[in-house]
Amino acid sequence: MRDTSHPQHEREVKTGRAKLRHACPVLSRPLAQLGWSTTDAAGAPLGRARYARSAVASLVIIEDDLRVRTALTKALEQRGHVVMQADSAMAGLQLVVAHKPEVIVLDLGLPDLDGTELLRMLRPVSDAVVIVATARVSEEEIVRTLDAGADDYVTKPFSPDQLDARIRAALRRLGGTAERTRDVVVGGLRINARTREASLDGRPLELARKEFDLLHYLARHEGQVISKKVLLAEVWHQPFFTTDKTVDVHVSWLRRKLGETADRPRYLHSVRGVGIRVVTPTDG
Repeated sequence: MRDTSHPQHEREVKTGRAKLRHACPVLSRPLAQLGWSTTDAAGAPLGRARYARSAVASLVIIEDDLRVRTALTKALEQRGHVVMQADSAMAGLQLVVAHKPEVIVLDLGLPDLDGTELLRMLRPVSDAVVIVATARVSEEEIVRTLDAGADDYVTKPFSPDQLDARIRAALRRLGGTAERTRDVVVGGLRINARTREASLDGRPLELARKEFDLLHYLARHEGQVISKKVLLAEVWHQPFFTTDKTVDVHVSWLRRKLGETADRPRYLHSVRGVGIRVVTPTDG
């Protein structure tokens, strides 16, 4: 049996850890810097397995690089997330359909199919938040990917701290579990974010994905005037790449489906030079 107390063994262990940190930079951040709590409510130190964050999600990581995939899985699981992983587009699609995760972390450079094509396949079958994690940094690629349905875009190399912050931000936008299971009701308008169903006076509304997101965000903030810049940031998550016309067009589509017009609004009211608000109609 090897003597693990020998100084030579300790040096080998330290060398091995250093090699691992060099090979997987994503794991090299100190726990305190990564945002883990190191003590319990009483101030006592926590064991490594008990480190957790309050905002956790079920995730699918679709990434063909084994080192990156393994490192991200380990780091996110230590934060309390439930993580599944796939090394190809088709394997990832099968996981998403079978397990319905809340968040998908998607690499674009996959061996069997480009990630952008996979993204277009995912959108009809999943409402999960999609965070693209890729080495592609061109503005054209970012715009194309966001237009294809991605919710966020992060470029490699990145730390677990940054990715977890983006996941938590996405969960905040969706709301907590209780909020997601509770209908938002404004007059005869009823919206359920969990099932992504909306109805008006008991009649189902057929809404495109961004139409639903826009209406849900406005309804959650009933009575508040929301600026177009805020809507671009909160609903489209791309304030630098989208014009105000995007909001105008979607509001116009929503009005048509709600049976109203800009001249005779019922739910969607424009405040010139300020933004949009949802209110309960005064006509009952």
